Amino acid sequence: MHIYAKIAIVVIVMSTAAALVALKSAQDNPAAPSDKPTTVASDPVAASSGTTSNSSDPAVSSTDEVDAPPTKPVAMQSLPQMIDLGARKCIPCKMMAPILDELRETYAGQLEVTFIDVWENPDEGEKYAIRGIPAQIFYNADGKELFRHYGFFSREQILAKCRELGFGLVEPESEPKRDRKNGEH
Repeated sequence: MHIYAKIAIVVIVMSTAAALVALKSAQDNPAAPSDKPTTVASDPVAASSGTTSNSSDPAVSSTDEVDAPPTKPVAMQSLPQMIDLGARKCIPCKMMAPILDELRETYAGQLEVTFIDVWENPDEGEKYAIRGIPAQIFYNADGKELFRHYGFFSREQILAKCRELGFGLVEPESEPKRDRKNGEH
């Protein structure tokens, strides 16, 4: 099967799933419109390439806790920060979860990495004025928003953007390998 046919099938399935979730949500609460952001994957163009924008909205908050609403203003941070807004049940968001965990661990003390589940915390989606999920927002150490991206963002792309934004991340050195024969480094 041709790769574009596979991509089209995935997009159709994900769009159908998103529509079913919205329908279920509307049936559960018919008086309130759905306040959940749509996943970028439901847009075939955005899903294939991701969408980006530069912004300067400083009114934001932060936390290290996954899925918890932010409690500490970004302006009080001393580190640059990347906030990923998504949902545990969103396919591209699920794909990003191990990347976020690895970045949080590898660059601890250099970069704040925060995940907020906007389906569990719908006010946060409005607060950050996101158009879809996953959405990544990058802030400098002073809390100024520098960049936004919508869609899946690979580890390499995130690190390239951090370098471009001047975050100065230093990859920790790996432990030297020991020579098995004589036990030397």
